[in-house]
Amino acid sequence: VIALQCLLCLTVWQHPYVNIFKHMRVEEWKKTSREGDVTTYMDKTLMCSVFRIRGSIPASNYILLPKTSTQSLGLTGRYLYLLFRPSPAKHFVVHMDIAAEEGQVIRVSFSNLFKEFKSTATWLQFPFLCGAAKGSQITIVLRCSLIMTKFFYWPGLLGPAPSTVRWTCLMMDLQYILSVYLNRRHSHLKTVKLCANMSVKNMFTSDLVLDPGVSFNEAKQAGLASSLGTGPMPREMSFPVPKGGSWHDLYDYIRWVKLHPDPILRLNRIIGFGGATMKCALWTKSGDTVVYPCHAIIVSMKVSSGQQRFFIGHTDKVSALTFNGNSTVLASAQTGIQSVVRVWNYLKANCDRSHTTTNMVVVWNTLRVTKGGEVTVLAKAHTDVDIQTMKIAFFDDTRMVSCGRDNVRLWRVRSGALRSCPVNLGEYHALDFTDVAFEEGHSADHEPEDRTLFASSRSGHILEIDYGSVAIKNVRRLLPAQQPHAQRREKQTFGMGLGIAVNSISVSSAFCATGSEDGFLRLWPLDFSTVFLEAEHEGPVSLVSVSDDGLSVMAATTSGNLGYLDVSSRGYSTLMRSHTDGVLGFSLDGIRRRITTASCDRTVRVWDMDSMQQLYDFVSEDTPCSVAFHPSLQVFSCGSSSGLVRVFDIASAKLLAEHRQHRGEVVGLAFSPDGEFMYSAGSLGSLALYNSSQEDHHVLRVLGELTLTTTHIQYSWSWFNYTTLDSALKVCFSPASTGHLLVTTSANKILWISANTGRLLREVSKVHKHQCSSLAVSEDGRFLLTAGHNAVKVWDYNYIPSQMFIGHSQPIRQVNFAPDQMAVVSVGDAIFFWDFLSCLYSEFGGSTVALKGHSESEVNGRLLSNGMPRRTAPLPTSPPPCLDISSIDRIGQGENRCSFFHSLFLRFVKGPEYFPNALYMYVCMYVVCYFVVCYTDSLKVEKPVRPDCYKHFTPRFKTSTLDQSTATPELGEEGLRLKAVIGYNGNGRANMVWNPETGLFAYSCGCVVVVENLHTGSQRHWLGHTEEISCLAVTNDAQTVASAAGGSGGSRSLICIWNVQDGTCSNTISYHQGAVQALSFSRDDFFFLTVGDFTDPEVALWSTRTYQLLSRVSVSGPLHDVAFSPSAASQLACVGSHGLYFCNTHTQGLDVELKVQRVCVPEEVGDVELTALCYNANSILFTGTNSGHVCAWDCNTQRCFMTWEADQGEIGVLLCRGNRLLTGSNTRRLRLWGVAASCEIHRLGSSALVLLEQEMMLDGTVVSAAFDDVMDMGIVGTMAGTLWYINWVDNTSIRLISGHKSRVNDVVFSPDESHFATCGEDGSVRVWTAPNNELVVQFQVLNQSCGSACWSPSKGGACVVGGYSDGTLRIFRLASSEMELKLHPHPVAVTAIQYSANGQVILSAGRDGLMAVSSPVTGLTVRLISDHKGAPITTIQCVKKQYKEFGLEGNEMWLAASADRRVSVWAADWMKDKCELLDWLTFPAPSDSLPPSLAAFSPIDPGLVVYTGYGVERELSFYSLAKKRVIKKIALSHWAMCFSLSSKGRLIAVGSKERVLKLIKSSSGRFQDFLHHSDSLQTCRFSPSGKLLFTVAYNEILLWEVRGL
Repeated sequence: VIALQCLLCLTVWQHPYVNIFKHMRVEEWKKTSREGDVTTYMDKTLMCSVFRIRGSIPASNYILLPKTSTQSLGLTGRYLYLLFRPSPAKHFVVHMDIAAEEGQVIRVSFSNLFKEFKSTATWLQFPFLCGAAKGSQITIVLRCSLIMTKFFYWPGLLGPAPSTVRWTCLMMDLQYILSVYLNRRHSHLKTVKLCANMSVKNMFTSDLVLDPGVSFNEAKQAGLASSLGTGPMPREMSFPVPKGGSWHDLYDYIRWVKLHPDPILRLNRIIGFGGATMKCALWTKSGDTVVYPCHAIIVSMKVSSGQQRFFIGHTDKVSALTFNGNSTVLASAQTGIQSVVRVWNYLKANCDRSHTTTNMVVVWNTLRVTKGGEVTVLAKAHTDVDIQTMKIAFFDDTRMVSCGRDNVRLWRVRSGALRSCPVNLGEYHALDFTDVAFEEGHSADHEPEDRTLFASSRSGHILEIDYGSVAIKNVRRLLPAQQPHAQRREKQTFGMGLGIAVNSISVSSAFCATGSEDGFLRLWPLDFSTVFLEAEHEGPVSLVSVSDDGLSVMAATTSGNLGYLDVSSRGYSTLMRSHTDGVLGFSLDGIRRRITTASCDRTVRVWDMDSMQQLYDFVSEDTPCSVAFHPSLQVFSCGSSSGLVRVFDIASAKLLAEHRQHRGEVVGLAFSPDGEFMYSAGSLGSLALYNSSQEDHHVLRVLGELTLTTTHIQYSWSWFNYTTLDSALKVCFSPASTGHLLVTTSANKILWISANTGRLLREVSKVHKHQCSSLAVSEDGRFLLTAGHNAVKVWDYNYIPSQMFIGHSQPIRQVNFAPDQMAVVSVGDAIFFWDFLSCLYSEFGGSTVALKGHSESEVNGRLLSNGMPRRTAPLPTSPPPCLDISSIDRIGQGENRCSFFHSLFLRFVKGPEYFPNALYMYVCMYVVCYFVVCYTDSLKVEKPVRPDCYKHFTPRFKTSTLDQSTATPELGEEGLRLKAVIGYNGNGRANMVWNPETGLFAYSCGCVVVVENLHTGSQRHWLGHTEEISCLAVTNDAQTVASAAGGSGGSRSLICIWNVQDGTCSNTISYHQGAVQALSFSRDDFFFLTVGDFTDPEVALWSTRTYQLLSRVSVSGPLHDVAFSPSAASQLACVGSHGLYFCNTHTQGLDVELKVQRVCVPEEVGDVELTALCYNANSILFTGTNSGHVCAWDCNTQRCFMTWEADQGEIGVLLCRGNRLLTGSNTRRLRLWGVAASCEIHRLGSSALVLLEQEMMLDGTVVSAAFDDVMDMGIVGTMAGTLWYINWVDNTSIRLISGHKSRVNDVVFSPDESHFATCGEDGSVRVWTAPNNELVVQFQVLNQSCGSACWSPSKGGACVVGGYSDGTLRIFRLASSEMELKLHPHPVAVTAIQYSANGQVILSAGRDGLMAVSSPVTGLTVRLISDHKGAPITTIQCVKKQYKEFGLEGNEMWLAASADRRVSVWAADWMKDKCELLDWLTFPAPSDSLPPSLAAFSPIDPGLVVYTGYGVERELSFYSLAKKRVIKKIALSHWAMCFSLSSKGRLIAVGSKERVLKLIKSSSGRFQDFLHHSDSLQTCRFSPSGKLLFTVAYNEILLWEVRGL
C-alpha cells in the first residue's frame, strides 16, 4: 500500500503517455493474466503482431491487467486509448475499474452485447454500435460509436460487428465519465479487462488529446503541442497509412465527446427590468452601481460603463432586494409557491444560503454569513395586516417599520420575540400607504424618539411620524398645483381635491425624493414647500432611491424604465428600458449591430446591441408577433396578430407600407438575401410575396387561404418514412453544405430530414423537459441551438452532446445566433445576450485563441459576466466519423432541392388532409423556399457564376472610372512621349504573341499593347484601349494582331485590329457584353473568332476582310478557350465548363453558318472543366482539364480515345507542334511531352505512347505561350508578371520581361539616373538599369509590403532604403546586392521615407503620424517628431537650402505633409543635431479627406511650397515661405492623387483617380491630358534632370520622355 501511494505521488513518469502493454510486459504474463483462447498473430493491415481474444463466452476468454483485481495499474492519465478491432459477427466486452478520489471504485463497461445505457452508483454500462466500413451496403453508415440508445432512432445497428468492421482507436475521457454520470472525481485507472471477441494492438493513457490522423509534420505545421494539451499519435501506437492515403479512410477514431468549451455560453448582457415588481432597485454603498431584478435574475450594473454582473439561482421572479449596511451581503426573495429567500455574497456573486418562507414576518441573523456561518432565525411572527414595504432602521438593526393598506406599524425584536405596534392614524386610517423612509442626518447617539418617519400614500398624503411617541407629527398633501404649507398640521380633507399619488419616497439629509403616478420624479426640501427639481417619465414612477452620498436619485417606472438623476448637474440618464410584457420574437441587424423585438405589450422596439439602449419604439394597436430586418437598409417589417404586415423606415421613424394579406396571425417574416423580396406567412396557411425593392412593398403574389382543423391525427409521411402520433412545431434549415431540414415535434423530438430527398435521416428524442420552441444552426454547421420552456441548449450538431443554460423565468420564444456567430440571443421574459465561447477556443485542448481583428484584452472585455450555472447530462458518442447520409441521398439523386419543395408545395395547396396539421401550419414559412428557387426566377435574371478555374479571365477589381470628357493633345504636339512600358500583365490570358519567322513580339500591360524588338529592346506602343487587355491573337502571316479589352462605364468590350507594319488600328469591334475570353484566326486568315466571358458565353465569327459579323452561337455555360483546326479552315473547337464543342462553318453564298456539337467529358477523368485545347496536324485534338488531365480526341469521330494525368493542377496552356505537346499549369510547371504519330495513338489507344521529355519550374502560373514550329524555343508568360525565353535544347530559361504582380507603391530614380528602383505590396524592392530598363537585382522581404523607397544621395556606393509595413527600414547596397542594415523606428507601417539632402540621416514617417530621424550608419533613432501625430504622413522631402533670410542657420530644409491637410516645414543642420520648425501650414477643407494631402518644394525656388489636397476647390496652391501666404493657385479638373515637380521647364505632373495624367506648365497654366493607364494613378515622379517621368497605376509602370509645353 505504501509503495502504491508513492507511485501515485510520483506521476511525472507517466507523461506524455504510458504504453500499458509495454509497461506491464504483457507478452511475459507475469504482471498480467490471460484466460481462455488468447493468441497472437500477424495482422496484415497493421503489419505487426497483435493479440486475438476468441471464445463463445466473453467472461471466460480475456486479458486482465494487472494480474489480479486486488492490484492496481495506478495510471493517472485522463484519457485511455484502446487500439482494437471487434471480431466480425461476434460480441465483445471491455471492463475498466476506475478509482475515484472519494474512495469508490467505479466499473465502466462497454459492449455490443448491451442494448441500452444503464447506470448504478458503482457501474456504468454503455452500448457499443459497430457499423460497416466505408462503401458497404448499409443504409446509415456509422462505423463504430458509443451511445445512449434511447436518444436515437438508428434501427438495425445494435448487435454483432459486421464483416467489414475496421481497426479502431477508442479514446475515453475517464475524468469526464465519472464527473458527468456519477458526480465523482477521477483518481487513477485501476484495472482493465479485455474480453472476447476482439483483436488488440495496445492501449495507453495520457493527459493529451492525441489525433491519430495527423502526422508529426502536420502537427508541427498546425501548432499542435503538448503545452497546449494536444499532439499527434505516438509512432509506436499509430496505425500505418500508405503514401498518399488518408487515415480516416482506413480506420475509425472514436472520441468520448464532450462539448467544448465548457461552458460554451456565458451570459453577457440582459435588456430588461422588473418582472414581479418595478419597485425594487438598490444603490451600492459607493453609489457607482445599481442592483435590480430582471425576472428571475438579479443584475448588478455599473452606472458608468453599463457592465453587468448576474446573480442566478432563483426559480421564479424576484420580488424583493436589500443590502446590508456596507453592500457586501445581498438578500433577495422570489414569488410563487416556493417563496425562497436567498442571501448572496455580493462581491463574489454566489449564494451563501437560501431559505423557504411562509406567510409570516421573519427576522434573520446574517452576521456570520460572510465568514461561512449559518443564517439563523432571530424572531418571527404571524400577521394579518397588509404589508407593502418593510424597512430596517439604519440606527438600530432590531427596529423595523412597515406600511400597507390602512396601516403603518413599528416592529422590534426583543428577547427572541418579534413584536409590533400600529401607528395611530386617526382620520387617515383608510389611506393606502405605499412606502416609508427614515429621516437622515442624525448621529447614532441620539435617541430613537428624536427621529422622524415619513410615510407616503396613493392619495398624495405624506405623514411625518414621531418614532418615539408612535404618533403623527405632521401631514402634508402633495397636490398637482402645489400651495405653500403652514407650519402647523394640515387640516385638509380628502374632498379638497385630488392629490398626487406617491408610489415611493426616499429621504436624504438635504431633500426628499418622491416618485408618483403622474410620471414625475420630484425633489423637495424637507418641509415640502416647493419642488426644486423634477424629471418627467413615460410612465408612473414606482421607485425612487437616493444614493448614500446624496448626489444621485434613482427612479424606476412601471413602464420598465430605470434611470437616475444627477442632482448637481440636473442631468438625467437612462440605465435600462424594457418591455412590460413577454417578448415574442426578434431580428438582428448585423451591419449596424441592432436588434428589433416584438412584444405582447404591443410595442416593437429597436435596440443597440452594444450599449443596450433603446433607439426607437413603435406602438401598435394589435399585438406584433414577428419581425424581420432588411439585409442592408434601415428598414424592418412587422407582422401582427390581426394579420397586418407593416414596414417601417427606422431612420425617419416612418411607416412605409401596410398590407393585410392574412386573416390569422402572421407567424413568419423574411427578406430575401439581396433584399429585393419580402415574404410573410399566416397561421391559416397563406403565403405572400412582396417587392421590397420598391418603397410601397407592393404584393406580387399570394398563395393559399385554407382553414386548419385542430384535431391531432396519426399520420404517415411516405417521403419521410416516419409513422407516429406526433405533430411538427418548428422548422429550420441547416447550412447549404449539410443540406438538412430540421423539424421539432410535439413529442419533444428533433428530426433531421434530407433537403434533397425529403427522407428522414435521424432523430433525437427528449430534447427538452418541455416542447422545443425554437431552434437554429450555426453558419459553420457545427452547433445546434434549441430552446425549451425556460432553458437554452447548445448541441454539437453531429454528435448530439449538449450543454443547458438557465436564467429565463418564462418560456423562451426565440433563440438564434448573432450574425457574427460570436453571440447568442434568446428572448422570452427579457432579452438575453450570451457570449458564444466556441470561437475563443481551439479544437484541441480547449486552449484560448485570440479573435480575428481583436486583441486578447478586447476579447476578454467582451466576456463581462461571471460563469452561468448549468444543468447538463451530455451523451457519450463518437466524433469523427460523423453521421453519413450519403447512401440515403443517393437514393433520390434525381431529386434536387427545388423538386422536393415542389412536392411539398403540391401537398400544401391541397390542404390539411394531405399534410399533418401542425406541420401544415408551421411549414408554410419554409415553402417560401419554393418561391425563392422556382418562382422568383421569373422575376429577376439569376446572376451568372464565375467559373472556378484560373484559365477564365478575371479583370482586376478597380474603383476608378475613366473621364471620357478629357481632351488629349494633337498628334505631334504632345509634351510627353511614351518611351517604355515596364512589366507584363500576368492577369491576362493568352496576352502575348510571338512569330519566330518575322520576329514579331507583342504583349499587353494594362491597356497598352507593347511591341518590342527582342534584339534592341526598343518598344512601340499601340494605344486604343482604356481598360485592361484580356487577350491577343495574331494572324498566321503575322501581319495583323487583334487585342481585346472590356468596355468602360458598362459599355461593350472593345476589340482592336492592328496593322503590324505601321501600328495603326485598322478596325474595331464592340460586341460582347462582358470581357472577351479568347480570340483566334483561322488557318487561312479568312475568319476571326471571338468568345465572350462567363457573363456572355457566346461565340462570334467575323470576316477578316470587312470585320462584319457572319454568325454567332450562344452556349449554356462559360467557355475558356477556342482554336481553329490547322488542317481544315472550316473546323474549330471550344472548351468550357460543360464540355467540348466541335464547330463547323458552312458557307452558302454570302451566308456563313456556324454549327456546334457538344461532347461530354470522358467519365474516367471525373467531374471536371475543360480549360485549354490545341490541334496537331493530323486531326487530333488535345484538351486540358482543371484536374490536370489531358484528353486526346479524334476529330472525325468526335470521340476521346486516350487520357492521361499530365499535371497535379489545372492546365491552362496547351500547344502542339508535330509529335511534341506542351502543357502549362497553375503548379508553375511547364512540361514537354512526346506523343506518337496519330495513327499509332488511334490504333493502340495507350497512354504508354506519351512520354514526359522535359520539365521546367517557373515563377508563377502559366498564362500564355508561343513556340516555334519544332517546339525547340519559345516564350512563356506567367501570372507573376514575367515573360520567359524557353530553350528546350539547352534546357534553359531566361527572363525577358519582368514586372510587379501586385500594386507598385513607389518608383524613384538614382541621383545619376543610371538606375531606378520600384517597391510594391509584394514586399520587394527592385533595382533596374537605365536606359535599357532591365532588372538588375530584387530584394525580397516575405510577408511584408514595402510602402516607399529612396536612394542615398551619394554617388559612390549607392544604397536603396525601403520602408515596410512592420515599421522597419531596410538599407540595401547595390554593389553587394545585400541588405546592409535593418532599422525599426516605427511601431506601424512606414508611409514615407527620405534621405536628408547630405545623406547624414534618414527621415521616415509612419501611419500614426510620428516621424523618426535615424542614422544610416548606426541604425539608431536620434530624434522623434510628434507634431503630426494622429494623421498619416503622405510626403517627406528634403532639399539643400541656405535659409538665412528666414533668420535661421543651417544648410537644409525638409517638409512633411499629413492627411489632415497640414504641412510642416523644418530647418535642419544634422551635423549640429539641429532641427527647428520653420513654418506650419494648415489648409482649410471639409471634414472628409479622401484625396491625399501632397506637398513639395519648388525645384527652381525651394522657398516656395506647392500643395494640393482635398478642399473647397480642386487646385494647386503655391505658398511662399518668405511672404507667409499663398501667392498663386492653379485650378485642376480632378482631385490629385499624386504629383511631381520638374526641375526643367517649370512643369508639374498630376495624376488623378480618373486615370488622367495632367502635364501643367506652372508659369502659364497651360496643360495637356494623357489617358494611357487603365486605373487610378498613384505615383508620378520626374527624374532629377527633368528629362524623364515615371507614372504608376496599380502595377503598370510607364516611362515618359519629357518634351515640354
